[in-house]
Parts: sequence; C-alpha cells; structure tokens
Amino acid sequence: MTATYESLVDYTDAVGRYDPVLGIEVHVELGTLTKMFCAAEVEFGGEPNTQTTPVSLGLPGALPVVNGKAVEFAIRIGLALNCEIAETCRFARKNYFYPDVPKNFQTSQYDEPIAHDGWLDVELDDGTVFRVEIERAHMEEDAGKNTHVGGAAGRIHGAEYSLVDYNRAGIPLVEIVTRPIEGAGDRAPEIARAYVQTLRDIFRALEVSEARMERGNVRADVNVSLRPTPASPLGTRTETKNVNSFRSVERAVRYEISRQAGVLDAGGTIIQETRHWHEDTGETTSGRVKSDAEDYRYFPEPDLVPVAPSRDWVEEIRASLPELPAARRRRLQGEWGYTDLEMRDVVNAGALEIIEATVAAGASPAGARKWWMAELGRRAKEQELELEQLPVTPAQVAELQGLVDAGRINDKLARQVLDGVLAGEGDPEAVVVARGLEVVSDDGPLLTAIDDALAAQPDIAEKIRGGNLGPVGAIIGAVMKATRGQADAGRVRELVLERLR
Repeated sequence: MTATYESLVDYTDAVGRYDPVLGIEVHVELGTLTKMFCAAEVEFGGEPNTQTTPVSLGLPGALPVVNGKAVEFAIRIGLALNCEIAETCRFARKNYFYPDVPKNFQTSQYDEPIAHDGWLDVELDDGTVFRVEIERAHMEEDAGKNTHVGGAAGRIHGAEYSLVDYNRAGIPLVEIVTRPIEGAGDRAPEIARAYVQTLRDIFRALEVSEARMERGNVRADVNVSLRPTPASPLGTRTETKNVNSFRSVERAVRYEISRQAGVLDAGGTIIQETRHWHEDTGETTSGRVKSDAEDYRYFPEPDLVPVAPSRDWVEEIRASLPELPAARRRRLQGEWGYTDLEMRDVVNAGALEIIEATVAAGASPAGARKWWMAELGRRAKEQELELEQLPVTPAQVAELQGLVDAGRINDKLARQVLDGVLAGEGDPEAVVVARGLEVVSDDGPLLTAIDDALAAQPDIAEKIRGGNLGPVGAIIGAVMKATRGQADAGRVRELVLERLR
C-alpha cells in the first residue's frame, strides 16, 4: 500500500532543494489506411467493433503481416529526430493481460527498435534552446479502448460494467522514448510541454499523423523523479500515463515535483508506479505499481520476420523529408522581417500557419500579423476559440487588408467590415458594399463637413489660422463623426489647413 501525503511543497521551494529529472514517452498514431498487422481500415469515430479482423481480435490461427507504409512513417520520424535507422530490427511480444489486448500480448519492439540514438532541439518561449536526447523510436500496435460505466470519473474502480471497443486495437503506433532529461531545473515543466509540442509539429509536417491530441492521436507518458543534487544518483520515478494536452503535460510535471518533494520531506519513499492525471483537479493519483521490462516477459515475435530497410530506401526517404518546423520558422521570420519577440508571439499563439496562408493570399506580413494577433486574437480569446475556429479565412483577411491598403476603408471601418464577415454576411468587398462603409473620397462632402465643423468651433478655427496646429485634431474628429468614420483623416487634415490659409 502506498502511503499518501496530502501536503504539497511550494514549487519554487521544491526545485530549490531537489533536482528534477524527466523522462517522456510519446505515442503517435500513424495515419495509415489500415492497421499495423492486418487490413482492417482505420477511421476515427466508427461504430464500435466494426473495424476489426481476426488478427486485430487475436483469434487463434490468425497471422500478422507488417504494414509497409507504417514502416516508412516510422523511418521518417526517426530521421526527423536525428536517429540512426537500424539495418535490421524485429518485433517482440510484450505480455500483459487486460481486456483491451485480445491476444494477451502487444506486438511491439524491445531490444531491436527501428530507430535509436537521436536528439531533438526544443525552443522555449524566451528563445532558449534545450536539447533532449532520444533513446529510441520503435513501432508497435495500439490497444483497444475500455469504457467503464457507472464508476467515478470513468475509472474501473467502482464501475458497474465495462465495454471494450477493438476498433483501435492494432492501429500503428510509434513510441518515442527519451533518455533521462537532466539539467532542466525549475524549467522542467516548460521543457516537457515544449518537447511534446515540438514533436506534434514534426508529426504534422511529416504528414505521418493528424496528431490531434484531443482524439488521442498523440499521448504522452511523463516520468518524474527527484534527487538531492545533480551529482546524486537518479531518484525513483513515477509515470503519469496518457496525458493528452500540452497544458496538462506542464501541469502534471509541476504537480509531481511538488507532490514528490512533499513525500520526501515527510520522510516517505517514492513508489515506482503509474499515476493518473486529473484535468479537473490538477492532480495525479496512484494507478498501479510500475512494471519493469522483465515483468513483460518480452520474447521475439515468432510470426514476423525481421524488418531490414535497405540503405537506398532510407536515403530515398531522407531526401523526401519536408522542411521541418524549426527551419521553416527561421526561414519565414527572415522573409517576413519579424523580430524574435514577434515571431515567438506568433508561434506561441498557434498563428504561424494561418498567417502564412494570409500572406500567400496577398496580405503583407505586417498586415497579416496585425489582424490575426490583435483584433482576431482578441475575439478568439473572448469566445474561447482557437484562431482557426473563427468564421473567417486567410483569404478574407488578405482581402480586408487589401481594401485598407487601397484606401477604400480605414482601420476603424475595417473592424466593422470584419464584424460583417464574422457574422456571415459575405466577403469583405460584399460587406463594404452592403453596409456602405467605403471611405468618402469625394472632396465635396468633406468640405461641407469641414465648413460645418469650423463654423461650430470658431475659436479653434482662429487658433489654427494663427499657426497653432494642435487643435486641428478637434476639427478632424468632428468631421469623422459627421461622416460616420468614413472620411480619410489625412485628407481631412489637408483640406482643413487649405480652408484656413
């Protein structure tokens, strides 16, 4: 029985007295058409148990066949993570007994992974780069999905019954395992989040997975241990399982550091165990005592021959790799002329792709950043939406900025146009016409409004005639009000000064 200590140590105090060490295992579901070892189709959201074959159900006599596209995707991931690609590797049986594993073993890779000894440079919010060493990236199959009915928070404990859906059983996975991440110090939670986010971005760039964490395409198991000093032996680790958002990864690491410090301060012992993350409470709770590798009784899979990717094929895959996210960000920053701070803000807001699309549609980089990071960013925040969820396209934002650049509307009018676009009234051009929002370009109506403003404020007119140009703003303001903001303020200023000379 694991002793429970309720008190948490303040995080700053905990990292001041203990050295945290991380280890992160990330599973990514590969975007293949069929499963890892059979021809069952892979499609999210299908009716339970409709995407199965005798192989994925573990029926006697059913023999697996390796999915070649999954092997290619695994190699692409390994190369992107600067790994060595094995000349030969093999699958193994990882034995454990749970209803979502119908064979009573998972076909995985153990001592002979397809990729090993790599690294990934992770950029933090302030521009600091931290290198994470990769021990291995190996292929395996996913388990099915258990649904526990009637228990607390969907857990098996106290459930009335459980349902098993084998649609997910056998979907191809690549698991990426880090070496112990040392030297993170008080930035350990931030590094963990940035590492998982960087991997997600790489998966998408490689087009090996949709990498949607909310669907479970990417899941992280986060290991945390504490030791007195960086020179001390590694402490006992806990493994928080299946964390599926960047924010949760950061919070889980932070919580575990505070919790483990509390256990150690109270004279307790950290138990090597799996733990569950609870998003609602921001806490982890005990799962089961963690198994070591020998507990799984790994042995080579007798029904599958070794995989031996030729060097020519590996080099062909390497040559086909796309520009990776870090290199792409550096290139775009140079092309757009953004400062380091501006680029970090864009990346942290998740706006890089949408700004790139807006620039491609014809907007200037400065104009695209202005709308997405300011006005649209504010609206997305108010509505608790992601930028891409707003009902406006990059092409429409580019068209909006084009109208401003052409002098047909000003920024104030552009915000009204944007209201119409977001309300579903059409593209910016259509909204301008329907709402009558175009800037007044005819000097006649402007001169009339100027004369009215000067007549209403004769004292200000006399000051301007006397050479004091400060009050010009009051006249311009009156004209803008009279024209419902549809005047060009610069042209109004010119006409006011001409009138009073």
